[in-house]
Amino acid sequence: MADKLRAQQQLEQLQSRFIGVGHPDTTKHEWLSNIHRDTYASYIGHPAMMQHFAVALNEPQERVRVQFIEKMVQPCGPPKEKDDMTMEE
Repeated sequence: MADKLRAQQQLEQLQSRFIGVGHPDTTKHEWLSNIHRDTYASYIGHPAMMQHFAVALNEPQERVRVQFIEKMVQPCGPPKEKDDMTMEE
């Protein structure tokens, strides 16, 4: 029982410290958007990765960087509209 309580406390501590970890009220869309944004930020922050993408896409590195920044606005598209009557996400 103490292990479950300790694990729950550690999870709550991580959730309060890091936004991307989520919390019980995080929707699937919010979680996926955070993951995609973190991924694009990582690509942009590592010059070797940017160079790799630029070569693979046959585009200038700066243009690829701008495309990734634009994708960070809505990486998974607009959120779905939820009906008040349905309980699914």
